Amino acid sequence: MGLVTLVMGIDSSTQSTKAVLVDAADGRVVDARSAPHPVGTEVDPRAWLAAVDRATDGLLELADAVAVGGQQHGMVALDEDGQPVRDALLWNDTRSAGTAADLVAEMGGPQACADAVGSVLVASFTASKLRWLRDHEPAAAARVRRVLLPHDYVSLHLAAAGTEPFTDRGDASGTGYLDTAAGTWRPDLAAAALGHEVDLPRLVAPGTAAGTTRTGALLAGGTGDNMAAALGMGLEVGDVLVSLGTSGVASCISATPVADGSGVVTGFADAAGGFLPMVTTMNAARILDLQAAWLGVDHDELGRLALSSTPGAGGVRISPYYGGERSPNRPAATGTWSGLRDTTTRADLARAAVEALLCSLAEAVERLVAETGRQPARVLMVGGATRNPAVQALAPALLGHDVSLPPAGEYVALGAARQAAWALAGTDGPPSWAAGPTTVLTADAAARDAAPAVRAAYADLRERTAPWS
Repeated sequence: MGLVTLVMGIDSSTQSTKAVLVDAADGRVVDARSAPHPVGTEVDPRAWLAAVDRATDGLLELADAVAVGGQQHGMVALDEDGQPVRDALLWNDTRSAGTAADLVAEMGGPQACADAVGSVLVASFTASKLRWLRDHEPAAAARVRRVLLPHDYVSLHLAAAGTEPFTDRGDASGTGYLDTAAGTWRPDLAAAALGHEVDLPRLVAPGTAAGTTRTGALLAGGTGDNMAAALGMGLEVGDVLVSLGTSGVASCISATPVADGSGVVTGFADAAGGFLPMVTTMNAARILDLQAAWLGVDHDELGRLALSSTPGAGGVRISPYYGGERSPNRPAATGTWSGLRDTTTRADLARAAVEALLCSLAEAVERLVAETGRQPARVLMVGGATRNPAVQALAPALLGHDVSLPPAGEYVALGAARQAAWALAGTDGPPSWAAGPTTVLTADAAARDAAPAVRAAYADLRERTAPWS
């Protein structure tokens, strides 16, 4: 038996660092570790470095190649000594909503902004956070010499001494200062956001090496978490991926760029040379987490309660924007409940939460399809909330498509590992790793017949609370 070539993929997410050691030949996970991150929408980024050291301890030395997938958008602003000038503002920090609007106006409006960078800026984008820093913490802004994304910062920590900072076009497309269609920086837009010129990391081409780690392994460019997940799942043109995590995401692979002036579809690049149009909600699994906590049940019981109610949840409807919202763009929104009666049951409350989650995601899929002009060949659904029995039972009807459930896996870390294996092999495309068994969910007749009325009721509440932006 020959020697096994091992590669490592790292997922530096909002919640934790996860590291997987993978057989480069077939994608088999040999070992996996994790370490938690601090909670919050602003975090000292040095905590991520401590977490990656813990998660990779004893494994990093075994890898022949490494890549990092990280949470998108986060602002890591460094001074001339490479130290953070303040805590990193994460993607889900909405304080920069006003500055996002300012930047969009300065660029000539929403469509001009989308044409320039692929997306209409919202609070989550790095550029919006830089402008907030300029306006609210000018002394800190004046000290900034370099801006990195979270995955860039972690990658640089792993790199051999003297390595210049680097990133990839996928994660860079979420900054607000990359010409996504061309794959080139717009340093003028970064300077306009911050108030002065700033160093940006070099862009590493898909499937190529950025350098080496301090252990001597090849270090690939890394990418954003959504781009890494698409690579880890082997998504192809025609696939739509729905992810139920802290945020909800509907994304697809496209050969051509998207520039949606409505701002609903963000026109990101992917990690393989194509594009990754995406609709993102800020509220997904948290909708069910809150409902389970309020009812004093676990997720399995929440699902059983929901399924014991009827379609439409006895008239209860939820606009579930508990933490503000990104799609639609309502950063100051709060959750709204409607239709509560003296006959409302615990089961109705559970059902309303599940229906709100799935209706929100169904609208995300529809907007993605409308912008790309392509009906999905497959709809795949991943994330911890997919284990909820009511989510599985109701998703096909409310999404309007059969739903494929891939096997559970750390797809961001696996995508980073696949990127590392690709850079190590030096091939034209990433290695082919066999997919695991997939469960296909179909809608029963009753749920399919009831779905239009449920969707309409959810849309009615959404429009009565505020218009779609």
